[in-house]
Amino acid sequence: MDIHAAKAIGAGLAMTGLIGAGLGLGILFGNYLQAAIRNPAAAAGERTYLFIGMALAESMGLFAFVLGLLIYFV
Repeated sequence: MDIHAAKAIGAGLAMTGLIGAGLGLGILFGNYLQAAIRNPAAAAGERTYLFIGMALAESMGLFAFVLGLLIYFV
C-alpha cells in the first residue's frame, strides 16, 4: 500500500468523528426544543446547559477535523 493511500484512509477515518458531532448537536437542540415547548418557563434556565453541551460537541468535531488534517498533510 502506498503511504499516500494510507494517509488518505487514516484521515477519512478520523473525519468520521464529524458525524458524531453532527448527530450530537442535532439531538441536543432537538431535545432542548422539545423541552422548551413543553415548559417555556424553564427554558431560560436550561439555556446555559444547552450552550455548554453545544460547545463540547462542537469542540470534539473540530478536534476530529484537525486530527484528520494533521494525518493527511503531515
